[in-house]
Amino acid sequence: MAMVSITPLKVRVRTDWFSGTPHAVQLGDELLPILSVARVRDESAAYRRDVGPRTRFEVETPRARFLLTFLHRGRRWLIDGLDDERRTLPLAA
Repeated sequence: MAMVSITPLKVRVRTDWFSGTPHAVQLGDELLPILSVARVRDESAAYRRDVGPRTRFEVETPRARFLLTFLHRGRRWLIDGLDDERRTLPLAA
């Protein structure tokens, strides 16, 4: 399972009011609930000047695993990475 970098795509993300943790991603007309947050990377202290501070979330949805990026300066969300491979567990015999 490998995360594939894609051209950043603007999306709408619903978040928790207090923690800022994402709860759902809206892609077009489809609202995908976030099942779990696998990783969080806070890049607000060390960042490239042209990019600015950001926070990256690796999240699991029913369709795929996404790498969501919140850009602090522009206050917008992007999808930077995608992994649509589904993990399956072997059936117990």
